[in-house]
Amino acid sequence: MKRLGVNIDHIATLRNARGENHPSILKAAILAMKYGASSITIHLREDRRHIKDIDLKDLKKNKKIPINLEMAATNEMLKIALKIKPNFVCIVPEKRKEITTEGGLKFNKKNKKLFHIIKKLNKSKIRTSLFINPNINDIKNSSFIGSKCIELHTGIISNKIKKKINFQKELKKIKKCSKFAKSLGLEVHAGHGMDFKTAQILCKINEIKEFNIGHFIIGESIFDGFKNTINRFIKIIK
Repeated sequence: MKRLGVNIDHIATLRNARGENHPSILKAAILAMKYGASSITIHLREDRRHIKDIDLKDLKKNKKIPINLEMAATNEMLKIALKIKPNFVCIVPEKRKEITTEGGLKFNKKNKKLFHIIKKLNKSKIRTSLFINPNINDIKNSSFIGSKCIELHTGIISNKIKKKINFQKELKKIKKCSKFAKSLGLEVHAGHGMDFKTAQILCKINEIKEFNIGHFIIGESIFDGFKNTINRFIKIIK
């Protein structure tokens, strides 16, 4: 069964626009789970532009909400993860001025800092994932430094599909990388920029077990509702 992780960062963006407590992050997470999500993804950025530390703590208090914490590979974030103990961690690249994550991690198998962070997370029994571009070498490096999963950046194929540009080359790349990752014992996830059409195409890749989608779900919910949007994605991927 393929899983859907719902990213609620942009609900926090809306809440922060007025510096108040509405809409509620906790309520959004509870409802997303009620409507069929397998987990809730939040990105605690270094500049705290949307998700705040208190959000992570509040979500963690509810044992029925599996938390997938996206975080940069920093000592500060490692300390937070080890203290709060989310169910899952996805390590992502982070640039202070970027609007959204611009691509996968750039690293090699000799990256001692990343190796140390993953080792600590694994020891605490927090499932680790690395957000990477669909690249064979990055998959090899992910396996070498001890990651349990990879999440393939789907931004390029998503943009091509939306613009009705030929995406077959990118699709073949993702298929190849997914099969290779599985052969190394890595669980394969996918995310970034996905909409209904992209999900319909990528869900046919058997090796992809989890999709993490946020911006489109929150945006589409304005027109069709949170429940309907999540349910439609679940029907597509299952």
